[in-house]
Amino acid sequence: MRNRGLVAFVAILAAAAGTGNAAAAPRLSVGYASQHALSAALRRAHGTIVRRVPALHVAEVRPEGSPLSFAARIACLPGIRYVQPLAARSSRAEPGLTTGVGSSLPLEWAYTATHEDTVPADVKSAASAFTIAVIDTGADFTAPDLAAKAATGFNAHSHTTDVSDLNGHGTFVASIAAGSETNGEGIAGFGGDARLLVVKAFSGGGFSDVDEATAIVYAVDHGARIINLSLAGPRSSTTERNAVAYAASHGVLLVAAAGNDALNGNPVEYPAALLQPAGSDGVGGTGLAVGASNGAGARAPFSSFGSFLSLVAPGVDVLGAVSSAAPFGAFQPVVLPGSAGRYGYGTGTSFAAPQVAGAAALVWAANPYLTATGVAGILKQTASSSASWTPELGFGVVDVGAAVARAAGTSTVAIEGVLARKAVRLTWHGHGVSAFRVLVSEDGGRSRVAVGTTTATSAVVSLVTGHRYVFTVAGLGPDGASVVGSAPFTVAAR
Repeated sequence: MRNRGLVAFVAILAAAAGTGNAAAAPRLSVGYASQHALSAALRRAHGTIVRRVPALHVAEVRPEGSPLSFAARIACLPGIRYVQPLAARSSRAEPGLTTGVGSSLPLEWAYTATHEDTVPADVKSAASAFTIAVIDTGADFTAPDLAAKAATGFNAHSHTTDVSDLNGHGTFVASIAAGSETNGEGIAGFGGDARLLVVKAFSGGGFSDVDEATAIVYAVDHGARIINLSLAGPRSSTTERNAVAYAASHGVLLVAAAGNDALNGNPVEYPAALLQPAGSDGVGGTGLAVGASNGAGARAPFSSFGSFLSLVAPGVDVLGAVSSAAPFGAFQPVVLPGSAGRYGYGTGTSFAAPQVAGAAALVWAANPYLTATGVAGILKQTASSSASWTPELGFGVVDVGAAVARAAGTSTVAIEGVLARKAVRLTWHGHGVSAFRVLVSEDGGRSRVAVGTTTATSAVVSLVTGHRYVFTVAGLGPDGASVVGSAPFTVAAR
């Protein structure tokens, strides 16, 4: 049986070489019965463990020499279940999440900047139990990322389902909040599989507080759990306040843009200041007022700020869908390979708010028992400056991954590394922790600190030839105590 497996291995490897994939061949998957068996095999045939999947008893190994020779030497050893080339897989990635020309960042850079890409797939799927309502200028339901969501709509003026968007603002906002992440084209919305309800409150002459209130009540009455309001003005009204109170009394979370008037006197903006009241310094409130940050995590110069700010999200050069019925206008066109839709870059707090609205759906999906104020609290507590509030950034840039982890009540950390001569480059990451500490044991001895308490996520550690090292990373709480530990990463220095 082992010989037949080795023959198959040779055939697969030869096929890979014949199709130009020989460069990928050196990494092999090795199935093993025990860690001892794997270690013994690697002592016979030199190779580096790239990573392990302990639950499956499989390791990805990079042979130091010929992969065929490596396989032949270990395939028949006790405790080695199989040796196989890695099997390539392709994914239906959203083009917006790929890197731009001449850049190391994805076109949809806000997605990774907020750690949205670290949210577990099951949480994104569970978000289908929640509806995000976008109250805006309408939406183009033929845009691929909205069409894939089978969104519903209501026109607050005509009381019909016609929400055609001649302006473009609403389509852009809706795609960020709840555009499909699984349709294989365009961008990835922040709400996972959350359902989308678009309420058009805009007429040819703009919209008023009554239009806004009508739309809020409709959204609440039709099952929305989160309402995005990418609109702002310097005055409020009893009508608007009553609509906000109506939503709050029904357990609905409102998310509003803080406004773009920092350079125009920086007035207090509404409805944002109804959700996070002026003078509250981020404490309490019935919703979230969202400002805009730039690529460096600082406040965007135009973003309104002050005591009514809850937190911020990326608001400069944000990628979104553009309505086919509207001119590009304020949106800088972007061509996404393989996508039939229209896309562009937009700037403003209008496009920061829907990121937080989408994040709220994921937080709720991770813990459906939370209240609206509980969801808002977690998003503030886990933002980048959660330890302190400032009028410039509120509690900081939203961290979607950390918020979801906090909501789920779990803290996780993981570590991996790459061997390079007499050193190993370690990388680690975690959710729900404040800092890290890396521990190492040598040749089965007692653990010692390899990297002291840090917020960094990588380090190079020197090794001594002929020794075996086991690294783990501990996730630390705010008090410096360890709250969670990782699975071990093992490497032999040769």
